[in-house]
Amino acid sequence: MLLSTAYFPPLAWFALAARDMVLFPDQVRPSSVWLEACENYQKQSYRNRCYILASDGPQMLQVPVVHSSESGICLLQIDYSTPWVCRTERALDTAYETAAYYEYYRDEVFALLDFRPRTLWELNLSLIRWCLEKSGIRCELKPTAAFAAPDSVADDYRYAIHPKRPDTVLSRMGLEKPYYQVFRDRLGGFTPRLCILDLLFNEGPGSIRWLKQL
Repeated sequence: MLLSTAYFPPLAWFALAARDMVLFPDQVRPSSVWLEACENYQKQSYRNRCYILASDGPQMLQVPVVHSSESGICLLQIDYSTPWVCRTERALDTAYETAAYYEYYRDEVFALLDFRPRTLWELNLSLIRWCLEKSGIRCELKPTAAFAAPDSVADDYRYAIHPKRPDTVLSRMGLEKPYYQVFRDRLGGFTPRLCILDLLFNEGPGSIRWLKQL
């Protein structure tokens, strides 16, 4: 399976990463995911943005990047000239301070952001690995060594998960279902298409049951 890098990826990304993981009574067979490391940066994608659930609805969090002639995703530098890390942490506190598992994960998430890696690739990789571990997904991540043309690879989902396009991944996997959300009653029901943090902060270790239909 081939996926793109993403900043706190959406649930569809993690559902795909967990798809081929097999749970046996005495062991786990991990899934295997190739992470696209050789593409050019894609603007207005999940590569540097994610969506959390605030009191008034979905809220976008974004990592500013330094645009240059070196637009390869592995070389793209993060722009720290604005206090986006501080704003992100305040937004998470405001949105999830009453979520059941937020206090258990908060300090670790903030530590990853406060580390301030130089490139978007480094930041995303550290966040993805942390989210995989906390969600209970056993997955072998492998960066690609060369760019593969679209439609040339089986199970290519690099461009299937995008904030500007309909998300059919979860529906095709039978995973379009609600879980508890802090502002569910205020907003009149379940809010879909959020990032993995929304599931983790609300469901904690039970996140794997949602992602694998256990």
